[in-house]
Amino acid sequence: MSYLHKCRRLPTLARRLVDRRSTLYKDGTPNIRLFSAMGRSDGEPSENSGQPFNSTASFRVTDPPNPNWQPRQGLPDQVEPGKSWKVEEEKGWKTWNLSDISPREVYPLLTSCVVPRPIALVSTLSSDGVPNLAPFSYFSMVAHNPPLLSISFSHSPQKSKDTKENILATKQFTVSIVSEPFIEAANVTSVDAPADIDEWNVSGLTRSTSIDVRPPWVKESAIGLECELFHSYEICPPNSDVVTNTLVLGLIKRAHVRESVLNASGTVDPAKLRAVSRLGGDMYARIGEGFELSRPPWKVMRNQVISGASESE
Repeated sequence: MSYLHKCRRLPTLARRLVDRRSTLYKDGTPNIRLFSAMGRSDGEPSENSGQPFNSTASFRVTDPPNPNWQPRQGLPDQVEPGKSWKVEEEKGWKTWNLSDISPREVYPLLTSCVVPRPIALVSTLSSDGVPNLAPFSYFSMVAHNPPLLSISFSHSPQKSKDTKENILATKQFTVSIVSEPFIEAANVTSVDAPADIDEWNVSGLTRSTSIDVRPPWVKESAIGLECELFHSYEICPPNSDVVTNTLVLGLIKRAHVRESVLNASGTVDPAKLRAVSRLGGDMYARIGEGFELSRPPWKVMRNQVISGASESE
């Protein structure tokens, strides 16, 4: 289908998406709500409806929860927040044997347990040059030497993920970090649109030309990472030869970072980056507060640890 024909279809697609306000799927992955988590698919307010979004940057630095913590103290349960946390321990634990429940049940459990998860807005090109843009929260940094990141793709019985297929075919992709100001545009790229629909056009996001790879990165993002495929792993459940996931390791060839989010030391200021993360269900999160805890050197702690051990004997 021609590029002009694709563009002619976009207004109709956009109207259909806006009218439905429904929970849609990206390549078979469930539970990604388009536009806003404030409304249900039937148009009624959800039980999680909140206050209007506060556009003021929310990040601030505080003291750690227990600035007077000492070695061997464990949970400080005489003061908050440890006191309430200890009381809730009395309610006990619910335990799942994950081999006894279906993947459909495992998904909401684990995605609500392993939080917050950073979001990779991944740009790829097919072998024929067809662009694709999609968000993934099975994403993390792996190493700095060599500089590696990981993205995991869950397989769908209906359709293989275009992003995964493009990476395996072309060995190239970019990752753009998602920030608050364009979260809705990033989220809409998760739509399960036909292959001839360009998510760049649906989202209205802007292509920024890469230097070392062919796929562009997102100009609205404060951070764009140009990557080459380093390794891929097909993952099967125990005692099965059915591939259910593909793990991709990307070698970061070049990083683009907005000058405006850098601090004096040359690293990224989280207050200025305003990164967004995924929680469970349809929920996203912004970074609210941070605190510093330095890694304790053994030569400083040695006497405290050894003397404490002697006293407990």
